Parts: sequence; structure tokens; C-alpha cells
Amino acid sequence: MELQWPLILFTTFVCAGAGLLAVQSLYALLGKGKKAQLPAIITSVVLVAIGGICVFFHLQHWERIFNGFGHLSSGITQELIAVVLLVIVAVIIFIQLRRNDEVAKWAAIVGIIVGLGTILVCGLSYMMPSRPAWNSGMQILSLYGFGLAAGAGLFAFFDGDEADNAFHFIVTLATTVLGAVFVGGFVGTMNSATSKFTDVGYYFDPNHPTIAVANAANYSPFAAGVAGYTWGAIILAIVAVILAVVGKVTKKWKICGCLIAVCAIIAAILLRAVFFSAGGSVYMFF
Repeated sequence: MELQWPLILFTTFVCAGAGLLAVQSLYALLGKGKKAQLPAIITSVVLVAIGGICVFFHLQHWERIFNGFGHLSSGITQELIAVVLLVIVAVIIFIQLRRNDEVAKWAAIVGIIVGLGTILVCGLSYMMPSRPAWNSGMQILSLYGFGLAAGAGLFAFFDGDEADNAFHFIVTLATTVLGAVFVGGFVGTMNSATSKFTDVGYYFDPNHPTIAVANAANYSPFAAGVAGYTWGAIILAIVAVILAVVGKVTKKWKICGCLIAVCAIIAAILLRAVFFSAGGSVYMFF
């Protein structure tokens, strides 16, 4: 399947913004990272806005997007609802920070729920039985891994309070390890999904009776042309874990946090590129 870069960037940046909201809300709930809350909430909205702008480049007639908003079962409608809720929560948190320099506990809890929920909605939009490589819970978990890792890295970058160094390590290590595990799991899932194409009884081109219409191997994450993306995502996910350890040892979270976020975002972009490349339909043969 052709790589849909606007959708790749949309999902990546929205999940990074949602992951940052969830992570900073966790810090707020525990009374940590007070100095980083304001820049973090602004960055969260900016990341989501970047993703929203990217998605319009996917549409030749973007004004027609409003025709789909009347259908609640539509993935794009659900994503819009999730993004709007995220922005509303972000505005509420922003107002609280400007007035009291802290986030209310109830707002922090809502922030965690909305942040995690937004990532879930972005993943559910691609759950399609007709595309075996997409129709997996690992696809959703990979978004959680990258989104939360990016959020943890960005928050550690913003926070200058040395008292939070130990907690930065816990959060960044947990999220980056999950990210590495989920990217490996999703790559394995996409690779095993190629077996689905041999079970649908595909036909042959009458002009070339001995050649299959489609080669299932072309939809592997290790197929020529995308294998580099796959290994790049895996390597960057592992590097992010190493950076979390380096951050604990050096206590230089300004550098390590930023690099973790960069690794997570680039790895997410690469993996989503593989995701689209492996997104062959089982109905392609009929």
C-alpha cells in the first residue's frame, strides 16, 4: 500500500501530544514537575495542532471532511471528538496553572484519561479485518509505547527540578521499555500477517497463468524498500531505553529527555511507514 505521509504524521504527532498530556497529568497528580507543567501543556496542544494540520494534506477536498462528522461510527469523527476533548482539558489545565500555578487533582485524572483515550481512538481507527497487518491490538499498543515515551522525554526536558530526577528515570525507563517491546511485538505481528494472504484462495492473471496476482512477501515489514524503516524503528526504540539509563547516571535530563522524545517520534514515523506498506488487503485478490 502507498505510504500516506499526512496520516503517518497526523497519528504520530497527535499521539505524542496525547502522551505528553497523560504524562504531565501523572506528574501533576503526584505533585511533581510543577515548573514543567505550563510549557508541557502548551507543547501538547502544539503537537496535536501539527498533527491536525498534517491530516488536511491527505484530502484533495478538505472541506468535505465535514460530511463525515455526522456519523459517530466514522473513525475521523471519533478522532475529532477525542482531539476536541483533549484541547478542552488542556485549556482547563492551562487556566488552572495561570491562576494557581498548580493542577487540580481531578483535572490531572481527567488529563490522564483523555490522553490515553486519544491514543486509543487513533489506533482503533485503523482496526480493519480486511487488512491483517492492521487488525491487531499490538498496533494500538505501539502507539501507546511511542506516544508515552515521547511525552516522558519531553516532560523530563522541560523540568529543571533535580528533586524529580529519580521519577524522571522511572517514567522514561518504563515508557521506553514498553515502546521497545511493543515495536518488536507489532513488527512480529505484521510479519506473521502475511500468512493471511495465502488462505483466501487468490486467483491468477489469465495472461500469466503461472504468476500470482500479488506476492504476499511484499507485505512483510522486512520486504525490500521498507526493511530499513523497520530496523530503524527497532534501533531507535532501543536507543531510547539506553538514553533513559544515561539520564539517570548523568542527571542531564535536558539532553537525554529531548533525545528520548526525538527517538520516539522518529521511530513512530518509521513504524507507521512500515504499517502502511504492510497494509495489504485480503480482498486484493478478488
